[in-house]
Amino acid sequence: MLFNKKASPVCLATLFVVMACLALIGLDGWRTWQTREDLLREAGVDTSNMAQALAQHADQTYKEADLVLQVLQEHLAEDGLGERSLQRIGRQLMSQVNELPQLHGIFVYDENGRWLVSSQRTLMTQYNNSDREYFIYHKQHDDSAAHVGPPVQSRSTGQWIFTLSRRVNKPDGSFGGVVLATISFDYFKHYYENFDVGRRGAILFALNDGITLIRRTRETATTGKDLRNAAIFRDYASKMEKGSAELVAPSDGELRINSFVRLRRFPMFVTVAVSKDEVLGNWRHDAYMRTIGVLFLAGVFAALGRRMVRQVKHQVRSEYDAVNARAKSDQLNATLVQLAMHDGLTGLPNRRHFDRTVAAEMARMGKEKGPMSLIMIDVDQFKLYNDIYGHAKGDECLRAVAKAIGASRKRSRDLAARYGGEEFALVLPDCDIHGAMSLAYSLRQSVTDLRLSHSGAKGGHVTISLGVASLDPVREGDNVLTLIERADQALYQAKQTGRDRIVTYPGSLKSAVREESRKPSQPRSRQDG
Repeated sequence: MLFNKKASPVCLATLFVVMACLALIGLDGWRTWQTREDLLREAGVDTSNMAQALAQHADQTYKEADLVLQVLQEHLAEDGLGERSLQRIGRQLMSQVNELPQLHGIFVYDENGRWLVSSQRTLMTQYNNSDREYFIYHKQHDDSAAHVGPPVQSRSTGQWIFTLSRRVNKPDGSFGGVVLATISFDYFKHYYENFDVGRRGAILFALNDGITLIRRTRETATTGKDLRNAAIFRDYASKMEKGSAELVAPSDGELRINSFVRLRRFPMFVTVAVSKDEVLGNWRHDAYMRTIGVLFLAGVFAALGRRMVRQVKHQVRSEYDAVNARAKSDQLNATLVQLAMHDGLTGLPNRRHFDRTVAAEMARMGKEKGPMSLIMIDVDQFKLYNDIYGHAKGDECLRAVAKAIGASRKRSRDLAARYGGEEFALVLPDCDIHGAMSLAYSLRQSVTDLRLSHSGAKGGHVTISLGVASLDPVREGDNVLTLIERADQALYQAKQTGRDRIVTYPGSLKSAVREESRKPSQPRSRQDG
């Protein structure tokens, strides 16, 4: 105990230094981690915004091409496929291709896949497009909606192109051919070069069936790759309209932050991915430098703290004797207080303790409007017992009765005290008259069961008389002396009417006998365990 007191200031000083160093390191670590999280969060927002912008651009690009096809469908339906009509349409197509930079070309094919007219100056009739995916699709589907096809190589230029087509019907509704708009691969490639996704980032533009239209990195631009087994398509883009995810690319093992958005009008989606390592590149350098600085400061602080702990140890050693002496003095004072508040013979609280407790409990019960009971107890014919057996035996008798009284307490708040001489008291806060009577009967029986011989008593053994009084409820104006006097009067009546009995206030011999004959089975007081 004394060693702990001596070491306590040293331990506290050491703990302070350690906690201060840990707090310095911990706060810097938390700040560094928060910076990292902020960078990743910003990267996610940036990629999401970029994907949204690129999706809107692609949607607008295809929408403009589709408007050209819709107008072309109307011209063919109104003017037919005559030579003059086709010549006029050809001139219009060349003009529209010049106005829309995304268009590689516009074409009209008949039901057999032959070229009827195009935006090119020379119509290449030697080619037949009946084997193309879009031609087969429209031949098998009678709807006139736009169809987005996979990337193909142009037969006329050899360039990679993206196709958007519509079906042309004959007057009877049968298949009459296809109108086709092709969008240049290079158009998207050059457009995506304006967006910085880092050295290891990528922009992906693909169909909803998982076929890549273009994947652009800083180094390369590719098309036609099947993404159906790629996590970004399989687990995300094929199931949701938009979102973000951190994924490891199987091709290069790079962990990237991916954001994807589907186009609003067409079955395609755009993905923007940035390398997580690149996002955190500068952060790592700053974190290393800052950590080195913080560890240096923590080391300096620890050295100063160690010196402070040594000074505290020196001070503790010089004060140890004084603290030890003070502890002994306090222990002696506590022992004196204990002796002053307890009876030396029986070990029960004494009259002084009783007076303080009953006053405090009375005040508390007055505020809570609860009941309070008091039992006054007297050892019957104790003077005669001393005369017969001597004072030494009398002391043993009092100790035995006091032990029984102390054991009768049911709750920690109850107080068993030696009131004076052979008289004892039980203070029962928050207990009504029924609970007090139940305890009184139990106590009276306990003393009887001791079978202490008393040849001068009527029954031949030591008995007690008990007076019970209760205030229910206690009011703030009630007096402690009132409760004591009532219990004392009940005790006096018990002794006057034959001893070895219990009397409640107010009562008479008749009521006391009646009460004694019907012992309650259960107390109706509130117990606190």
